Amino acid sequence: MITNDFVIQVATVNGSGSQSSNSVLVKSLFRMGISVSGKNMFPSNIAGLPTWFTIRLSRKSFSGRKSGNDIVVGMNLNTIKQDIDSVKPGGYFIYNSDLKFDPILLRQDVENIGIPFKSISKDLSDSIKLKKLLVNMVYAGVVSQLIDIPEEIIAGVIADQFADKNEVIESNLKAIKAGREYARKQLNPSEFLLKAEPVKNGNTGKILIDGNTATALGLIYGGCSFLSWYPITPSSSISETFEHYAKKLRVDESGRHNYAIVQAEDELSAISMVIGAGWAGSRAITCTSGPGLSLMAEAAGLSYFAEVPAVIWDVQRGGPSTGLPTRTQQADVGFAAHLSHGDTEHILLLPNSPHECFEFGQTCFDLAETLQTLVIVLSDLDLGMNLWVSDELKPTGRPFHRGKVLSETDLDHRDSFERYADVDGDAIPYRTLPGTHHKKAGYFTRGTGHKPDAGYSEDHIVYRDLLKRLKKKFDTAKKYVPRPEIKWNEKANIGIIAFGSTDSIIEETQYLLNMKQKSSSYMRLRAYPFTEEVNDFIDRHDKLYVVEQNRDGQMHSLLVKNRPDAWNKLSSIVQYDGLPIEAEHVYKEIMLKEGAL
Repeated sequence: MITNDFVIQVATVNGSGSQSSNSVLVKSLFRMGISVSGKNMFPSNIAGLPTWFTIRLSRKSFSGRKSGNDIVVGMNLNTIKQDIDSVKPGGYFIYNSDLKFDPILLRQDVENIGIPFKSISKDLSDSIKLKKLLVNMVYAGVVSQLIDIPEEIIAGVIADQFADKNEVIESNLKAIKAGREYARKQLNPSEFLLKAEPVKNGNTGKILIDGNTATALGLIYGGCSFLSWYPITPSSSISETFEHYAKKLRVDESGRHNYAIVQAEDELSAISMVIGAGWAGSRAITCTSGPGLSLMAEAAGLSYFAEVPAVIWDVQRGGPSTGLPTRTQQADVGFAAHLSHGDTEHILLLPNSPHECFEFGQTCFDLAETLQTLVIVLSDLDLGMNLWVSDELKPTGRPFHRGKVLSETDLDHRDSFERYADVDGDAIPYRTLPGTHHKKAGYFTRGTGHKPDAGYSEDHIVYRDLLKRLKKKFDTAKKYVPRPEIKWNEKANIGIIAFGSTDSIIEETQYLLNMKQKSSSYMRLRAYPFTEEVNDFIDRHDKLYVVEQNRDGQMHSLLVKNRPDAWNKLSSIVQYDGLPIEAEHVYKEIMLKEGAL
């Protein structure tokens, strides 16, 4: 008997309504206190192509994707062989026996369970359309009975998921009951060797949430007052969720909403609106993915060169071009760091979890306004759209950092105001906001060459000095960006460097390495430019592996550029097939490079 440590995969057809039933299973397991994660692999079309939903239960709280499934529910004839092959030896293949396929495909080393879903569902509704949808809840009922999810828990999840829709609740509960009854009478659940067992206080203080929802809430509490966007997978739900919650959470005492949302005609318009709003004093952001980021390149240079606060939240997906719109990657790193033409360099934030997406909802604006520049946050589809167990999201209450903004009173005490002058030696100039009623407040915001007083200039020395100051300001940013998170192991013979959602598999990777007497230290990057802690970590290891989800080792390249003297220490480990990265893959790559396989 194996409890709370197995993988379930459901294979269905996109647009069949299976997402609701899969969510019910994940949420029910979470409410049992079990460490669980849910990953949806879906096609970019509206309906008809294959989709898979993977649920991982882990006693060690590992949340990364794991190859090999202990239970597969096969509901799609077009992928039936692939789904059969994905079952681990000794596992279970639960399939719709109404599907017409050659039984020779069924394997002898797994337990094959055919279920007549059509006959089970025939009395659930008079509507043919609804019957097709309810089949999904029937398989959820079968699985819940076999692995011992208490009926009252799954009923509570359905009631919450379809709140205020009594007819929907009733029909789904009926389908769950039909599936459970069939399993109880026909499948001998007591002999099923995979079980979900309640864990007392297992998820106390935790929530189950996707990164995009956490991002939207973080932006609201982080003071966002302007959001522009153009729809693109997988970032659209940030803007939609922001609008949903802001209606309730961002209302002033007079009942007015103190924010603005604009759906722009394209991504260039969206970032241009953000720059205008940031120039006017708003905490402004646009949400996009890789193709949209490409279109924002020209305006990104304006934000950098004219020193206007702005934020782009990039939920990365497979590329180039349209690429794989519904698959995950970390392939915008190198492009984002130098987005635009000329000598342009941007601050990057690298959240690893929904909780950090929430936290960075304020951090991105604090940095943009403190440093008067563009900040790009790099999330990805796996983090943004899939379900993760997270600490509760609680506003910190820390004040907003608005940076060097001069008021009328401030200007009264100054002999002069030069918009682009380095007064304090940190390369960060002072600014005023439009509408500041003072004779010294006005200036021209220029995307062309300019002197410290904001006057137009094409003088080569003035231009050179301006670029040198912007470079110095980027170095100053190291004092403000989030420090890396480091887990030292004094006995370590190797160091691992990762960032973003890749962090989710590093603990499991280290566990596998430890079993082979390969101890390791780990550094999770949280921002670019790199701080001194990064240099220290590199200096203290003879061999370092940079793990990331792109083909060309883009973060590895940034690290080598930062530390060319350490090029021979830094080795790249990549995965770039569009699927969430696996610990087993990274473990094998490290062992190969170590000469241990």
